[in-house]
Amino acid sequence: MSTTVLITVPEKVRASQRRRRVQGSAPDAPPPSIAPSPLAKAFGYVALIVATLYFLVPVYWLLVASSKNNRDLTSTFGFWFAEWNMGTNYDSLMGWTQGLFWRWVGNSVFYSVSAGVIGTLFAVMAGYAIAKFAFPGKKLAVGVIMAGLLMPVALLTVPLYIEFHALGLVNTVWAIIIPSAVSPFGVFLGMVFAQSSVPTELLEAARIDGAGEVRIFFTIVLRLLSPAMVTIFLFIFVATWNNFLLPLMMISSQDLKPVTLGLYGMMSYFSPDKGAVMLGSLLGVIPLIVLFFTLQRYWRSGLAAGAVKG
Repeated sequence: MSTTVLITVPEKVRASQRRRRVQGSAPDAPPPSIAPSPLAKAFGYVALIVATLYFLVPVYWLLVASSKNNRDLTSTFGFWFAEWNMGTNYDSLMGWTQGLFWRWVGNSVFYSVSAGVIGTLFAVMAGYAIAKFAFPGKKLAVGVIMAGLLMPVALLTVPLYIEFHALGLVNTVWAIIIPSAVSPFGVFLGMVFAQSSVPTELLEAARIDGAGEVRIFFTIVLRLLSPAMVTIFLFIFVATWNNFLLPLMMISSQDLKPVTLGLYGMMSYFSPDKGAVMLGSLLGVIPLIVLFFTLQRYWRSGLAAGAVKG
């Protein structure tokens, strides 16, 4: 005589909970066979802590240094506050820059946003064309883009200056925006993302419905490429903001200088007010911090784009 055992829903739940306890406390914990060892976990935590300190300690030191005068910068402990001198440093910053500091910050924002928007649009257009269209010289175009990834930017600064000087664009905003908008990495990322995230069937269906290529790109493709676009924009924005050699070669007018070049001019004096320079550096990095925190979610999704092709 056989006995039939009926497993009720609560018993199934308890069985699932027992399996989870065996595999780990988290519901999505990996099986014991591939779970990391305690030593590996500890090493991972230590690496994360070291990386966090590596990125946050300079910002903290900059905050402390911006509140000190020249004497306290060399005579007090570097990682703690001394006599509060932030207001005096700000007045000194405005005096040394002749009131142009916030104009320099605005110039940096203008250059970075303009180059980011233009460079992102052209990068995704080129990446989408390479990924989804067949045309003569496609392999050559990909090779040139990959070579551009390996080319040092500083190596191109002098040739760019010669070309822009011949065109009469030196000491103009275009001398900063146009070179900064060219991003081989952005084209490469746009190409990879378009290959994995833009279905060919969707494009064919849009063409059958009578949509032109321009309409398909601006109404369908751009929406699918939005995470990659945010990532490309951030990379171009940060590269343009931190660029120093290109503005140094191209810009001579005080009114057109970005904040990096303006602060360098302060340090070129015989006896600079270092506390004021530190405060200018702190104020100059705040827009980058705000931008990263604002677009962090889209940036992470864009970096993961194309990692898993499904």
